[in-house]
Amino acid sequence: MSSALTDLCRYPIVQAPMAGGASGPQLAAAVADAGGLGFLAAGYKTADGMYNEIKQLRRLTGGPFGVNLFMPQPALADPSAVEVYRHQLAGEAAWYETPLGDPDSSGDDGYEAKVAILLEDPVPAVSFTFGCPTRDTLDAFAKAGTYTIVTVTSAEEAQAAQWAGADAVCAQGVEAGGHQSTHRDDPQADHTGTGLLTLVTQVRETVQIPIMAAGGLMRGSQIAAVLAAGAYAAQLGTAFLICPESGAHLLHKQALTNPLFVRTELTRAFSGRPARGLVNRFVREHGPYAPAAYPQVHYLTTGLRQAAAKAGDAQGMALWAGQGHRMARELPVGELIELLADELEAARAALSMRSPR
Repeated sequence: MSSALTDLCRYPIVQAPMAGGASGPQLAAAVADAGGLGFLAAGYKTADGMYNEIKQLRRLTGGPFGVNLFMPQPALADPSAVEVYRHQLAGEAAWYETPLGDPDSSGDDGYEAKVAILLEDPVPAVSFTFGCPTRDTLDAFAKAGTYTIVTVTSAEEAQAAQWAGADAVCAQGVEAGGHQSTHRDDPQADHTGTGLLTLVTQVRETVQIPIMAAGGLMRGSQIAAVLAAGAYAAQLGTAFLICPESGAHLLHKQALTNPLFVRTELTRAFSGRPARGLVNRFVREHGPYAPAAYPQVHYLTTGLRQAAAKAGDAQGMALWAGQGHRMARELPVGELIELLADELEAARAALSMRSPR
């Protein structure tokens, strides 16, 4: 393990920042207390909202933690395509008796204000999604003593992060739940993506900075596999989603192991960007027609998703989940991390016994 990570957590287990409410102070604190590295998700929050959660987290734990930021997105969406999708969603708005949202809400997610807060009052780690910060920004975090991690989905993106001065990269395989953190949203690349073990190997052969691995990891044996492939830690999201400390909606938690939801799929239906979730009615009916328009579609469907949750209708919710969702274990965070650590140790011991002497 990287010495910097050794200082941040006892086990090579990182809790993924899951925007939308799942990754709150309670979850991050529980992970930190159990020996992992917990993360707050600052995406979709105001700068003040992010800072309030940081203060709550500090009251809950003295352990190290991280904060994840969404990079500002270029204005590439076709307004006419968004308008067509708005008309396609009119029936959903009528069904849930709620208006569609304003697609022209802010696209920068309060990035500059959040960076300013995190530089003024530093936290141990900051990670970035949907792109790579400038060298000046990463240098400023380095001077503040903050460990920086850029999420990547290709060796080329990892190389750009290394050039910009990131301390580490998080290699996100196509198996991962939630949004694919590509640095450029290219509709021509939909339904492609690279599997995690291949991606970790490609990134390991391209950059010299440490690698975290993310994508469908649910067992300690899988953590052992990505560590053997060259990662220094594993980032798990769906595995923690079902824990009692998670802020995910109860219907979302139940759906992860509900036999009604048999598979996941990358879809633009809820946000306009490829994201992996359980296939429900909304994904089936609207996924094929959703435009490449993030965050416009996200804002357009926010009210629909909230109304579906309020109505107890999982068929209209964004049920983000990785490919390993059926292996989710409903355990408190402390018990889950202890079990993952035991599984990791057992896998390492088994591998050692098989190795030629």
